[in-house]
Amino acid sequence: MSNNSIPQVSISSGATITVLGLGHIGLPTALGLAELGWQVIGADDDARKVGLIRSGDPIFFEPGLSELLSKHLASGKFQPVEDVEAAVRKASIIFICVGTPQKPNGQADLAQVEAVARVVGRNLNGYKLIVEKSTVPAITAQWLRRTIVRYNGGKPLGTAGDSATGSPSAADLDFDIASNPEFLREGKAVEDFFHPDRIVCGVDSERARKILTDLYSPLGRPIVVTDTSTAELIKHAANAFLSTKISFINMVSDLCEKVGADVTAVTRGIGLDSRIGPQFLDAGIGYGGYCFPKDLRAFIHLAEEHGVNFSLLQEVERVNQRRVDIFIRKVHEALWTLRGKTLGILGLAFKPGTDDIREAVSLKIIQVLLEEGSQLRLYDPQAMAITQTVFPPSTAGITYCSSAYDAAKGAQALLLLTEWEEFRNLDLARVHDLMEVPIIVDGRNLFNPVAVRKAGFEYVSMGRDGSRASSGRTHALKPTA
Repeated sequence: MSNNSIPQVSISSGATITVLGLGHIGLPTALGLAELGWQVIGADDDARKVGLIRSGDPIFFEPGLSELLSKHLASGKFQPVEDVEAAVRKASIIFICVGTPQKPNGQADLAQVEAVARVVGRNLNGYKLIVEKSTVPAITAQWLRRTIVRYNGGKPLGTAGDSATGSPSAADLDFDIASNPEFLREGKAVEDFFHPDRIVCGVDSERARKILTDLYSPLGRPIVVTDTSTAELIKHAANAFLSTKISFINMVSDLCEKVGADVTAVTRGIGLDSRIGPQFLDAGIGYGGYCFPKDLRAFIHLAEEHGVNFSLLQEVERVNQRRVDIFIRKVHEALWTLRGKTLGILGLAFKPGTDDIREAVSLKIIQVLLEEGSQLRLYDPQAMAITQTVFPPSTAGITYCSSAYDAAKGAQALLLLTEWEEFRNLDLARVHDLMEVPIIVDGRNLFNPVAVRKAGFEYVSMGRDGSRASSGRTHALKPTA
């Protein structure tokens, strides 16, 4: 990332920003702020994580992140620490980037957010702007404010200071809460930090508005200023709408197969409508990842708590959950029985550009195939190591491979589960020669059907096959030399 392309922020009085939480949102945010010229402390109570980051290891794969980390460890603009309390005391602006996992009922678990609020309350030593970056339900900002006051001794603001004892003055204990939801896509987080579609700033004071708009103005992007509850709602509404687009096109793809239509042509036809747009209209095996499934369920739960009928989003979730069954059925239709069959698996991460496998559809498919008795040869450009924490190499039926070609060796079908560009550019003739039975079941519609079939494969995709997949075709074993 070149400093020449990004206007620098003028830092007054050596102000410091602390980012609490160094995960998929916190670390890109911290390094992005450092690139803008701020002095940034990245704080996390996981000492092992902090140690790795301090050594130059960003922990997870994200394009451009490793380079930014090395740059700002060297520049001194970014300092990773495990002493969260000290990091809070040193900061003028605090970004909360901790996890908000879901409870069994779908509700967001805000225990980490509350823990941070307690730390902030105990360590107020001057004015601070506390900014929610984590995805949280509406009115969380109100709870943050209440908790900070409570853990500052339970006294109303303006009563805790004592100049005679050296304690912070009443004015020093003032603070603001703001909501600045993240819209960082995994695989494009660095790019999205510097080139966002919009920046949402939920504030309840003119002082907080000025700080945030001044901080982000060098990016030259639209800034939407709202109250805190509206900002919190925007993030959940955005992810719910994008999830809806994905489930909608997957329903359409199922109908395309029944009537002999091509979902990719349908997508182009509707995506050129400026009111709809082409993004998030790729039919396939459904959405996964940490954000969409979790945020959709949390949004539904929030609506239920307030007596609002979100049955539309409940169906969005059900459509997505059915994608695994639909894909497995396609594999059955191509291979008949799966017990003892060797299947190459291309793609483990929930999307290309990341090594994240949280809520990845691939893991659900792998589990079903193992239960069916298949032998699986797995490969992903980035997610191999993390997948081994879920399916250790010693797992019966699992073989981790060094390349896509290695995964294809002796396979009776190749299943495409993540649309990495590397797979699009495979030498199909080489893949064909490596496989025992040249069948590809493409869960992401990555390949051109004409080119793949011309290369000698039986090819099954999502919403483009009409009645082909169940037409009773067979593919003979290739003759051996």
